[in-house]
Amino acid sequence: MDVLSSRILLRPADAARTQRFYRDVLGLAVHREFGPADSPGLVFFLGPGFLEVSGHGAGETGSSPMIWLQVRDVRAEHGRLAAAGARVTREPRQEPWGLVEMWIEDPDGVRIVIVEVPDDHPMRRDPRS
Repeated sequence: MDVLSSRILLRPADAARTQRFYRDVLGLAVHREFGPADSPGLVFFLGPGFLEVSGHGAGETGSSPMIWLQVRDVRAEHGRLAAAGARVTREPRQEPWGLVEMWIEDPDGVRIVIVEVPDDHPMRRDPRS
């Protein structure tokens, strides 16, 4: 698998509280903000990787972390991973936010999101301009 980038995804019970912790307590720099203005998702720089805190997990403590892997062709990876015996929990599909995603799980149930960023997606633009 040719991984182009990766991130850890957190879906906490209280996204704003967790975002404040990573931004204000740990002091992580914000890479990008996305979603609705009243409840944005934040992606933080995490060394050479990223930590995304967005959405809401089930229950008081939220849900377990997930791994986010960007690939060149998610449909090709779907075929390869399925043939290799990976547990595919969601087939590749275009999401409302423009990414093409599929989900798999590792043997312990850790969710892994395999993502393709289309050529016309805002993540392909330089945010510094």
